[in-house]
Amino acid sequence: MKRLFIISNRLPIQLVRQESTVQLLESAGGLATALKSYLQAQDRSSFEPEEVVWVGNADFSRELWEEFQQSKRSTGTFKIEPLWLDDDVNDGFYNGLSNSTIWPLFHYFPSFAEFKEPNWQAYQQANTVFADRLAELYQPDDVLWVQDYHLMLLPALLRERCPEATIGFFLHIPFPSFEVYRMLPNRWREGLLQGMLGADLIGFHTNDYVQHFEKSVQRLLGIESKLRFVQIPNRPVRVDLFPISIDYDRFNSSYRLPGVVAEREAIHQQLQGNKLLFSVDRLDYTKGVLNRLQGYEKFLENHPEWHGKINFVMVVVPSRSEITSYGERKQMIEENIGRINGRFATVSWQPLVYQYRSLSFEQLCAYYTACDVALITPIRDGMNLVAKEFIASRQDEQGVLILSEVAGAAAELGEALLINPTDRVGMALAIEEALSMPVKTQAERIKRMQTRIRDYDVVQWADDFLTQLFNAKAQQNQWEVRLLNVALRKELMDNYQKAQKRLLLLDYDGTLVPFAKFPDLARPSERVIELLSELANVPQNRIVIISGRDKKTLENWFGSLSIQLVAEHGAAVRLPDGNWQENPEAFLPEWRSNIQQAMNLAVQRCPGTFVEEKTHSLAWHYRNTGADLGFAQSRELIDTLHGLTGHQLQVIDGNKVVEVRVTGVDKGSVASRLASDDQYDFILAIGDDRTDEDMFRTLADRAITIKVGQQKTLARYSLPDTGAVLSFLQRFTSMDTPPNVELTPNPHLASA
Repeated sequence: MKRLFIISNRLPIQLVRQESTVQLLESAGGLATALKSYLQAQDRSSFEPEEVVWVGNADFSRELWEEFQQSKRSTGTFKIEPLWLDDDVNDGFYNGLSNSTIWPLFHYFPSFAEFKEPNWQAYQQANTVFADRLAELYQPDDVLWVQDYHLMLLPALLRERCPEATIGFFLHIPFPSFEVYRMLPNRWREGLLQGMLGADLIGFHTNDYVQHFEKSVQRLLGIESKLRFVQIPNRPVRVDLFPISIDYDRFNSSYRLPGVVAEREAIHQQLQGNKLLFSVDRLDYTKGVLNRLQGYEKFLENHPEWHGKINFVMVVVPSRSEITSYGERKQMIEENIGRINGRFATVSWQPLVYQYRSLSFEQLCAYYTACDVALITPIRDGMNLVAKEFIASRQDEQGVLILSEVAGAAAELGEALLINPTDRVGMALAIEEALSMPVKTQAERIKRMQTRIRDYDVVQWADDFLTQLFNAKAQQNQWEVRLLNVALRKELMDNYQKAQKRLLLLDYDGTLVPFAKFPDLARPSERVIELLSELANVPQNRIVIISGRDKKTLENWFGSLSIQLVAEHGAAVRLPDGNWQENPEAFLPEWRSNIQQAMNLAVQRCPGTFVEEKTHSLAWHYRNTGADLGFAQSRELIDTLHGLTGHQLQVIDGNKVVEVRVTGVDKGSVASRLASDDQYDFILAIGDDRTDEDMFRTLADRAITIKVGQQKTLARYSLPDTGAVLSFLQRFTSMDTPPNVELTPNPHLASA
């Protein structure tokens, strides 16, 4: 790695004027702290960049930056490359689309989201400014790591400017379910997805977020994912989960820091033996502060015996004060705190202690290690590192974590008391359980969670992401297609001519004949019949039509030829003696009713579509309807079918067709079996559809694989259309002259 670029909206530094000099203050924000810890632990890392450059939007003036540079002082852990956005652009980009649209929507607060076109335009402009600046800075072998929701368009913009670059993208907030994500205007929602897909690796905190993203890509862009790879036209994009963590050692060792010890002792003296509940959050409606207050109030209602014996210290850290809704939220919090204290407080006891301020590291860790219960209950949170910091800091192995079940951290911290953050009764019960939990049980739970956080700390997180990023790039390079030049074409024909046993596996629709308006109209031409007959009459050849067509149709069209037929992707095979052999695994009659009902409903909703009934599968065709309408309806149908099918059935998203068949019955399985029947020294497989990718995958190491068309594929080579396929095959019947049809290298080779 030459240089590692960290790209985020905010820089990890601030510049402030103090008297006659400009002072640099390093940020204590989560991302900056995490990456600083990673770079300081290079002995544990697999990579050591020559330099780490942080590019971000400056919140200080150009003049202040120039003055600081003239002093020739260090910028700390990172080399800093600031950029400056126009004030109006920055307002629409940051306060507008980023924090008034994406933030609330992705946190499941759609009623808070604004959908203003000028904000979308500002967001595009800001991402373009980042892309232009990075294109100026970029050098070969640099790694570009784009951070978070402010810059979701940036990976694709960078890909346009630096096509060979290694680009990673990490989303630090939740990615919402499809039903929520689709609330964005069409251009916006598709643009954000395509922007992210410019990366080589896209990272999320949890498996749920990965699945939500994959579903949105499939439903809105029609791009499927398989084995955590999204198959875009020119390359595969890896999508995976990387739950961000903390500097475990820093928080764990803080327990005995003199400053923390002094603060903790002062807190205990003030409590005078009372139990302590503690929470700390940024001022944000996603943090569930009002719900938390109501849960605590319910606890006080139900347990008067705890009055005077418990204190709740609630720290709210100022954030985004320039956004109106945040100021309103602060007022609501303070009104509720005043009301609860007014209701329950006595002369000698105040149930709620409220602080609206930031805490130093020592103060924060003192509260973490002094409290009996940490109440971390966001309504929605991408991860929530506060929960991990609390667990890590408890060197004494005491304390109880009450955690929202919809925080990303809940997936890792299952030993916490997980609650629904909107259930105030449930929260009150959890507080009661936490206060009465035996010390031994507390220690057992804390130790298990500490082990998990220690083993996957922030260093491991960053190292894991970069490792997978390089792996994804390496796999892309492995999947690049070989150029099929004149010499290679001649070699292919020579190999065919020398071979003693040849197997030719040919798809039908879209390969030997063009698609027709209705399946029955795509009958084989005389040229196709003659060509297949000639190829089949060569003793060394075994010709197989491997199709999604039903066996009756294939028998009618090709029954007189000495070729083998495979129907419905492998559900039935015609043996050399002319008899058909059914695959017993493909016969599950009980599933048809519900599937057919769903497909019939799609026909009613989408004029021009129809259902094709086969012996072992059902197919819904939408070639004859409007492209947009058919595609949209196909996404809905696929979603419905996934809900109706279990592990025994497979939903196939084909070329203008959605098909349901039994899992495990596919062209790959039957092609592999056919190829193993004999000692073939020449195997050729040609197909055009997604169903043929199974065949290309299983035969990758022993066959010449050819895709018809220029779509993404696992095949090694491509031909433009059915006419080129027939001309190519025709040359096998006469080896006197070189072929006049050239196989073109496939530029869209995708992952398995």
